[in-house]
Amino acid sequence: MGRLTGGDPSLLRRINSAVVLHALRGADAPTLTDLTRITGLSRPTVEGVVEGLMEGGLVVEAAPEEGEARRQGRPARRFRFRAEAGHLLGIEIGPHRVAALLSGLDGRIIGAGSREVSETAPEDERLDRVRTVVADVLRRAGVARSNLRAVGVGTPGIVEADGTVRLGTALPGWTGLALGERLRRSFRCPVIVENDANAAAVAEHWKGAATDSDDIVFVLAGLSPGAGSLIGGRLHRGFGGAAGEIGALHLLGRGVTPEHLLSTTDEPLHPLDEQAVAEVFALARKGDARAEAAVERFIQRLVHDVAALVLAIDPELVVVGGWAAGLDGVLQPLREELARFCLRPPRVVLSLLGEAAVGTGALRLALDHVEEQLFAVDGTVTARR
Repeated sequence: MGRLTGGDPSLLRRINSAVVLHALRGADAPTLTDLTRITGLSRPTVEGVVEGLMEGGLVVEAAPEEGEARRQGRPARRFRFRAEAGHLLGIEIGPHRVAALLSGLDGRIIGAGSREVSETAPEDERLDRVRTVVADVLRRAGVARSNLRAVGVGTPGIVEADGTVRLGTALPGWTGLALGERLRRSFRCPVIVENDANAAAVAEHWKGAATDSDDIVFVLAGLSPGAGSLIGGRLHRGFGGAAGEIGALHLLGRGVTPEHLLSTTDEPLHPLDEQAVAEVFALARKGDARAEAAVERFIQRLVHDVAALVLAIDPELVVVGGWAAGLDGVLQPLREELARFCLRPPRVVLSLLGEAAVGTGALRLALDHVEEQLFAVDGTVTARR
């Protein structure tokens, strides 16, 4: 930001406003005296900022505490951040379902919904399903679409900064789809589109297994696995947005595809047939020899792919998510493989958010966008550079 001088009063006001708003959001109905103490700003400055925030609808005067109301004399004015002044959406678009989470400006979830969708559904049908889910969530929560401040979206594929899916083989018609542009037609607010594994990594850092770690890898396990990484607490997308595409590593001299590795017959599994995958894991747990061999082959490939990424990034923590069935079998082989090669092997854990990870991360994307506007002093975890 450079050296701050008295020559830019608008910047100084913005900084003061961000500082006071941060304090209000983190405190329980503080008084002006409380805010002066918390922020270190002068009382006249705090008072002026609070009045401006009240005019903007972000702050409201709170009712006095019960003990104060009983005392003689006028109680000190208290204020609170109006989380209900705007709302945020986090949307997950996947092969088999679409889901949406709704929150206020504090990120607390107040509504959720999902619908199944066929893996073969064309893009128009899938987007119509998204709109149906969103409309249902907003209706049940009693929130007007015009009250949305930002929408975050998590989707498979390599995503450009403008929300265009440059490459997306997991969903029919997804490669080249101007997803951000298509969705912006349905909203009057910014729409931020991100790769699903990246969104899940952000979610685990926010509310999941990685809340205490800033250098993490999230593995979205599947027949075509992907990974999202945070380095120094900031999302790492790579130069072209393709960082973490470990599902392509088999092309580097390891020609057998994951679909063949996990098959118990001579025919490969369909990459999006989660039911067939679940059946293989279930048979393996029951002791079926062919299924056990298939799962072992798949786990070894996944371990190899994750290890390659870990050696490049050197994270503190690896979070494994994606499939609900069979993932616990990945942990110990992965720990053993990383212990062989890493000077300081990372911890390896399962996701705490499960199937909610992508939608939760998408919601965090929307919250980050709003926080950049409200508190814009430093960049956020997910800010695009």
